[in-house]
Amino acid sequence: MTPLPTPRGSLTPDRPLADLTWLRVGGPADYLFLPADEADLADFLAALPPDIAVFPMGVGSNLIVRDGGLRAVVIRLGRGFNGIRVEGDRVIAGAAALDAHVARKAAEAGRDLTFLRTIPGSIGGAVRMNAGCYGHYTADFLEEIRIVTRQGLVETLPAAALNLRYRQSELPEGAVVIEATFRAPEGDPAALAARMEDQLAKRDASQPTKDRSAGSTFRNPAGFSSTGRADDRHDLKAWKVIDEAGMRGARRGGAQMSPMHANFLINTGGASAADLEDLGEEVRKKVFQNSGITLEWEIMRVGERA
Repeated sequence: MTPLPTPRGSLTPDRPLADLTWLRVGGPADYLFLPADEADLADFLAALPPDIAVFPMGVGSNLIVRDGGLRAVVIRLGRGFNGIRVEGDRVIAGAAALDAHVARKAAEAGRDLTFLRTIPGSIGGAVRMNAGCYGHYTADFLEEIRIVTRQGLVETLPAAALNLRYRQSELPEGAVVIEATFRAPEGDPAALAARMEDQLAKRDASQPTKDRSAGSTFRNPAGFSSTGRADDRHDLKAWKVIDEAGMRGARRGGAQMSPMHANFLINTGGASAADLEDLGEEVRKKVFQNSGITLEWEIMRVGERA
């Protein structure tokens, strides 16, 4: 292996990634890098040979790492990248801050980012995926982000530069998001807290939150997330077309489409990444045969098959 620069943070070769993902599957990364701070990350990337791939990884809530692992330096941000502060109508959050924590901290300060409360994952992932819930998206509130480029430069990008759309963004190749600034509307802290409790209750009643899943498996064909409103259209929801194709509860090895919510892929215990991905592909095939709709993965799948 090519010798790598020596950072101040931890750099572990051949590090299995299964325990870092919500689905608990996946082979090893060539290296796992936990930078000590922003300067450590920038120095490391600047010195890293340009032919070595990097993969920024959040809390692994929306990810299948294939069983053969990842030929890259996986970068995982931890303490030092999870600060949250409120300055006037702006909420500035480190990329490693959990979405739920940002929503709560903002609400305590009378700022409304309640849509983040039920989204699993961290702010870096929310930016990359333009995460959304209840009819609101990251794009609706995001003002700017700070990144470290693959070349090790720290840059600030306006939200407009990211071309944010349903479950997608355009970030420079190999860039690591380190911070995001949101402009958040005012709200009464008690009312915001009550709204978040209501959202949590709705989620727990309709989604398998106790199971090992990675959130929604496929994007909604309609191109928008659940609004939670009474007049919400259900005819073009991923769960609906999966249900109609007879794939609710379908199994392959230890993988299953949740009987509770047909668009949740779960590891019932002992699933391999191949079980999960192959079941997902079977669902896509059956949905296409049944309705002519091609479902697109929302869960990111990376690495090599075993």
